[in-house]
Amino acid sequence: MAAPLPVPPSRLGPRPLPLHLLSCWNFYLSSLPASLLWSNGWPILKGLLPPAPPPLVPFPNPLGGLTPGAGASEALDPLAFVQAVEQAGRRRLSAFLIGVQRYQGHDYRRDLPDPPVIARWGDVRLLDYGAPGAAEGPVLLCVPSLINRAYILDLTHERSFLRWLAGQGVRPLLLDWGAPVGEAADFTLTDYIEGPLFDALALASARSGGAVGLLGYCMGGLLALAAAQRHPTLVSHLLLLATPWDFHSDAAQARRLAAGLPSLLQVIDRQNGLPIDVIQTLFAALDPLQIARKFEAFSRLAPDSAAARAFVALEDWLNDGVPLAAPVARECLSGWYRDNAPPLGRWRIAGRAVRAEAVTVPTLALIPEGDRIVPPASARALVEAVPGAAMHMVPLGHIGMMVGGRAPAQVWEPIRAFLMGK
Repeated sequence: MAAPLPVPPSRLGPRPLPLHLLSCWNFYLSSLPASLLWSNGWPILKGLLPPAPPPLVPFPNPLGGLTPGAGASEALDPLAFVQAVEQAGRRRLSAFLIGVQRYQGHDYRRDLPDPPVIARWGDVRLLDYGAPGAAEGPVLLCVPSLINRAYILDLTHERSFLRWLAGQGVRPLLLDWGAPVGEAADFTLTDYIEGPLFDALALASARSGGAVGLLGYCMGGLLALAAAQRHPTLVSHLLLLATPWDFHSDAAQARRLAAGLPSLLQVIDRQNGLPIDVIQTLFAALDPLQIARKFEAFSRLAPDSAAARAFVALEDWLNDGVPLAAPVARECLSGWYRDNAPPLGRWRIAGRAVRAEAVTVPTLALIPEGDRIVPPASARALVEAVPGAAMHMVPLGHIGMMVGGRAPAQVWEPIRAFLMGK
C-alpha cells in the first residue's frame, strides 16, 4: 500500500486574516439593521421614520437580484424582506469562509526553478532569464517594488513575463530585492538606487557592451526613473509600468493617509520598519470588501481547475510580501504620500532632486485603466513630465497588467516592440 501524500502546510492568508474576517462579519451584521431601514413598514419602526419618498426604479443588489427603490419596499412583506437579506448575508459570509479554507488547504505550490544568479549584494540578487544558447538580444533590467516579491514577473509556467520575453529574443535580468535584513534594514532609497540598482545597471551594461533597457513596475518605476536620470549613459530605453508620480491626484486618498500617518510613523519607530500586515491593511483599505468578493468567487471554482490554481498562485504572491526598511517607509509615507515631493521637485537621491523633465532616454509608460493602487491620473502626470514620453493605456488592473489573461497581448507585446524599436 502506497504511503499517503504529505498534507501541505496551511497558508496564513489572506493577510491580515483577522481584519478580513472582521470586515466580512461587520458587513453581515450591518445588513440586518440596514434591511429594517429599507423595510419602513416594519412595525417596530412605524412612526419613527419620515414618510416614504416616491417609488424608484429597482436597481441591482450586490446580494443578488434587484433591490426595490425607496417607497417600493412598502409593497413587500417586511418580515420576508428582512429574512431574505439575513439569509443572503449569511450565504456570503459562509462562501467567504469556505473560500479561505479551500485556499489555505490547496495543494498548489510554486515550482518554477530560479534562473542563474549572476550577482549578489547582501540579500539582493540579480537573476539572468536569458534563454541558454539563444542569440544575444536587447538586455532589459527589471526593477520590481520593494514591498512585494519579485517573482510576480515570473509567477507560473503559464504567466511568466520574463520567460516569455526570453523566448522573444530579449535577455531579461531581474533585480530581486529580497528582504531588508542585516545592513539593508537601515537602507534609504538612496542606498537602494545608488547601491544594488546602480551596480546591477552597470554590470548589465558592461556585459552587453552598451546601454540597456530599464523597466520599473509600480514603486520600482520610481527607482528606475531616478536611476535613468542619474545614469543616462547606461540606459537605452525606460519602461514605467503603473508608476505613480502625483501622489495627490486622488485628494480623498491623500487625506485619509495623512490622517493615519502619525500612527503609522509610530509603528515604524517601534518595529524598525513597516510590517507586512500593516502594508496589506493599507491596500485593503482601498476596497475593504474586495477580499470577500474574491474568496466568495473562489469558493465556487473547482479546486483542481486552472482558474483555481491561478488564483492560489497569485494569492500566495500577495501574501508573501516583505516589510519596508524604516528609513524607506518614512521617505515614502511622509515624502511621497504626505508632501507629494516627486512632482514638486523635492524628492532627492544623494542630495540631487529627481526631476522627470531631466530624463533624456526614450520612455514608454504603460498605465492600467482599472488601477486602484496607483490612480491613472497619478501615472499620467509622470508621462506629461518626461519629455517625449509615450503612453499606452491598458484596460487592466494593477496586477492583472502583468499576470492576467490579456497581459501578453496588452502589455508584454508592446514592451517587446518598444525594446526592438518597432
